[in-house]
Amino acid sequence: MNTPNRLLLTIVCEAVLEPFLEQELPALGVTGYTISDARGLGSHGRRSGAWRKEGNIRVEILCDPELAERVAEHLRREYEANYGLLIFSTPVRVHSA
Repeated sequence: MNTPNRLLLTIVCEAVLEPFLEQELPALGVTGYTISDARGLGSHGRRSGAWRKEGNIRVEILCDPELAERVAEHLRREYEANYGLLIFSTPVRVHSA
């Protein structure tokens, strides 16, 4: 199977950013993404998700490395200083689309 180089870009951030991301991601070239609620403990403390303002979301984007870097750079520039934000990517092999 010959598959193109793809990354799963994962963004874990404060839920209050969701409406902004829904506008900004397509403008950056993202054609699809999945958003789900996220809970846990990290460097920004415990995030229970009980209140919208305290909750986190997890955004997953399947994309090429160039788009992943463009999105990550935008999010770091716009949100990292003032919001809890974790961005990472993992190489993936796509088996169906």
